Amino acid sequence: MDPDLIDAYDYELPASRIATTPAERRDAARLMTLDRAAQAIGHRTIRDLPGLLRAGDLLVVNETRVLPARLQGSRTATGGKWEGLFLGTNHDGGWRIIGKTRGRLTAGETISISVPADRPSSPSDPAELTLRLAAQNSDGEWTAIADPAGDPVNLLEQFGSMPLPPYIHRDQPQAEDRDRYQTVFARTPGAVAAPTAGLHLTPELLETCARRGIDRASVTLHVGLGTFRPVTAARLSEHVMHSEWCELPAATVEAITRTRDRGGRVVAVGTTVVRTLESVAARGPLDAWQGETDLLIRPPYEFRVVDALLTNFHLPRSTLLALVYAFGGRELIRRGYAAAIAHDYRFYSYGDAMLIQ
Repeated sequence: MDPDLIDAYDYELPASRIATTPAERRDAARLMTLDRAAQAIGHRTIRDLPGLLRAGDLLVVNETRVLPARLQGSRTATGGKWEGLFLGTNHDGGWRIIGKTRGRLTAGETISISVPADRPSSPSDPAELTLRLAAQNSDGEWTAIADPAGDPVNLLEQFGSMPLPPYIHRDQPQAEDRDRYQTVFARTPGAVAAPTAGLHLTPELLETCARRGIDRASVTLHVGLGTFRPVTAARLSEHVMHSEWCELPAATVEAITRTRDRGGRVVAVGTTVVRTLESVAARGPLDAWQGETDLLIRPPYEFRVVDALLTNFHLPRSTLLALVYAFGGRELIRRGYAAAIAHDYRFYSYGDAMLIQ
């Protein structure tokens, strides 16, 4: 099938295979191995990862931190329920949000938000957050003014919940999501979705990698709302890719250079790391950089930096699956997904993983 057609990235997944809760332990997830040279498929666990990599390899992780960006409240004027998502701030400090409610929102009305059920309240915290809707753009995104004013990150920690993907259906957020929908190395706040391949890694697993001579470096890519938006065009070449802010630090460039010099491999932990590294490489020689990327990786694509990829199982008809096809090859990935369904692997954000090398 023409690799430009979105139909080429379709598959049927039983609803029972979608993971709605994390595994009991981060490192308890299953790990499918895909050997591109041998076209072979294996079945392991995440705990086996250090033994599957080589001394001299470099693990590159995404250090973005997921904001508790999900907001639940009510319209002050009507009392009707409202649910929304914080997307960021504009140059004036106004909040960029989207939301849904019954009826039509109007500029000037306010939304009242209380402390969510998954966060114990503190006597020193404000009891309520109010968002006054100032203006709406053509994409349905609102600019809102927060009261009390303050650092949005701190206010979201008090009034927000973790923004789980829409295919995880829950009436109320759970306290464990604040920990489990966050990597252990998360540092820089800004994402509204987790870089899910990194959710499997534990301090102990990373320490084992280090003892085996496997180094670690980091990038930052703030995963945005666009990661959940479906491809509506018939062809990927017609799809407008969403932009996400990313950064490749100088220290990671130096680590990649050392890895190359000793004959090691660059192992990307997740598609967000792939997009960051390949976005910078597409600009020219690899160097420290930060900015917005809208790179769409789809077959055929020549990878300039990444040699191996740890990734979760992705939604059908998605740009993430197209990236995985480009890296692993159509036939091997199709066989891998079919085997994952047959062997009861768990799919999507809280699901199992595959290592393509």
